[in-house]
Amino acid sequence: MIKLFKNLTKKDLSIIGIVVLLIVFSVFLDLRMPEYMSKITKLVQTEDSTLQDILTAGFHMVLCAVGSLICAITTGFFTSLLSANFSKTIRRKIFEKVESFGIAEIKKFSTSSLITRTTNDVTQIEMLLSMGLHLLIKSPVMAVWALLKIIGKSGELSLVTAIGVVLIVITNLTIIRIVSPRFAIIQRLTDKINGTTRENITGIRVVHAFNAEKFLQKRFNTVNEELSGTHLTITKTFALMDPMMNFVMHFQHLGIYVVGAYMIMNSSMTDKINIFSNMVVFSSYGMQVIISFLMLTMIFMIYPRAQVSANRINEVLESDVSVKSGSFHGDTEERGTVEFKDVSFKYPDADEYLLKHISFKAEQGETVAFIGSTGSGKSTLINLIPRLYDATDGEVFVDGVNVKEYELKELNNRIGYIPQTAFMFTGTVEENVAYGENGKQKPSLEKVKEAVEVAQGKDFVEKMDHAYQSHIARGGTNVSGGQKQRLSIARAIARDPEIYIFDDSFSALDYQTDAKLRKELKKYTKEATSMIVAQRIGTIMNADKIIVLDKGECVGIGTHKELLKTCEVYKEIALSQLSEEELENA
Repeated sequence: MIKLFKNLTKKDLSIIGIVVLLIVFSVFLDLRMPEYMSKITKLVQTEDSTLQDILTAGFHMVLCAVGSLICAITTGFFTSLLSANFSKTIRRKIFEKVESFGIAEIKKFSTSSLITRTTNDVTQIEMLLSMGLHLLIKSPVMAVWALLKIIGKSGELSLVTAIGVVLIVITNLTIIRIVSPRFAIIQRLTDKINGTTRENITGIRVVHAFNAEKFLQKRFNTVNEELSGTHLTITKTFALMDPMMNFVMHFQHLGIYVVGAYMIMNSSMTDKINIFSNMVVFSSYGMQVIISFLMLTMIFMIYPRAQVSANRINEVLESDVSVKSGSFHGDTEERGTVEFKDVSFKYPDADEYLLKHISFKAEQGETVAFIGSTGSGKSTLINLIPRLYDATDGEVFVDGVNVKEYELKELNNRIGYIPQTAFMFTGTVEENVAYGENGKQKPSLEKVKEAVEVAQGKDFVEKMDHAYQSHIARGGTNVSGGQKQRLSIARAIARDPEIYIFDDSFSALDYQTDAKLRKELKKYTKEATSMIVAQRIGTIMNADKIIVLDKGECVGIGTHKELLKTCEVYKEIALSQLSEEELENA
């Protein structure tokens, strides 16, 4: 929790200072009222006192009550302002941290968990600040101050108050010990229920297609019942606090009056008024002590869950980022080149290498293709170029500079990346194609139209209701797979990068569209280097260089015709897709 509160700004600390002063002044006013009550009690019993004296003391009590009310309202305003500002800061820092994550970190935290940490966990911290800060300061100040007011006035009445305090402390500690571990369980189950719900919604078409509604309902109910059961256990445990507090409060009142009555019976006439006055003071201050511990009880209900949430937030904020930005930016001697030098790679928790001793160089303007069986490491290999992962051994160079030395922004500005699964963002066609920053001028509408035309998307885009201003739903659910791929390719083209990376980006296109797109792309990107991962021989047979991968190893490099003669793996793949006659005529 302390680590998280290091994110408080100077403005937040100033607000905390104001809140502390307001609360201390409010407690001072609250504790002055029993003194005036005691004074009124004595005045009523004194023969020479006047009505004016009694009204004056009563007026002072009213002023204290009004002053305390104003302090409480002002404190509520400032604590709300503080909690809202702090939660805004934490949400922003979590988002910024997640934005800096590589794929390894994203896999460590599930999507549902990150959503819960950004929303539910931050809300727990906000609640602690808005409610808990006020109570956390006020309750100990009031309890200590009230005890100091009554200590030494009467040993017997002090003992009754002390017994009540001990009973409350024992009750609180017992309950907190029972519920604290369950708060961590609740947050984990909240992650789980968010994950289950998200999975069901995302895969709703598959769910319907396979009539899996009952199965998923059963799975959701299991998680839901587990979460509800844990909540009920905590709620039932906390429910014991209220009757216990009432019992202690009434026990203390009764104890004070019983002991006080016994003391009055055994005292002289002159001491009876002082004893009765002490009874009134002890009853009032004792009530303040009980209220203080009641407020502490509310903190004990909020704090354990907030502590769990703080730990979960800190896990994200303190996570080490595996892909760290370098410092290089500016011009390079080479342009559009990609080189792998004895590169090997294995995933963070894997025992075996997925890629082994890969070496090649792509020159500016070349088209380099990668082919191989499923799981041979094609996508993983090209993901090392934009540093979605870093090579375990060996070096990857872009424009003659090791990719680890680049500022990530600088490296990304040199690359146009088209992922295996095309993703569309909520917005218009134009916004999706002109997406992001490229270190240059934002693509104009004319540039967007040109990119869409090269990507063979002009026909379907201009047939949409509002053409380039047509709405694209989140994930591109209102366009087909092929249309998404073409818009994704257009997005990369609009950047005018030095290097294009196509990660199986033509798979959803028919052969005719694929051929047209590659022909136009070749003309448009003749000065750029293209790296293509493909499953279809037809997509890559005209590449300047084809790299054949098998079980993570490079088993062949050359042109289509060269590999047909020298590489058995490539020949097998080619013959599985095309006949010998088609290969000879290619």
